Amino acid sequence: QMKKQCDQKLLIRMKTECVPCSLNLGTQCPAGYTKITNGTGIPDCRYYLEMKTHTLSFPGCRHHCVKEFEQPECCQGHWGPDCMGE
Repeated sequence: QMKKQCDQKLLIRMKTECVPCSLNLGTQCPAGYTKITNGTGIPDCRYYLEMKTHTLSFPGCRHHCVKEFEQPECCQGHWGPDCMGE
């Protein structure tokens, strides 16, 4: 029995919002995403504070998150909604 369905695994990456590193410890990824950084996350961003007359920018941290999902696809040589085509 040949496999007609060859699902593609897709990895979606995202980063959480940039916040002060000390506050980033408790930051969670959105529902369905897995956090792949730990502790205070990665200090690769800047966050901004609005003052009355100007805006200040500070180094901050954010977490990287991934979500895996399977995209249904037919194997080579098969097509259609039920992957029956030869």
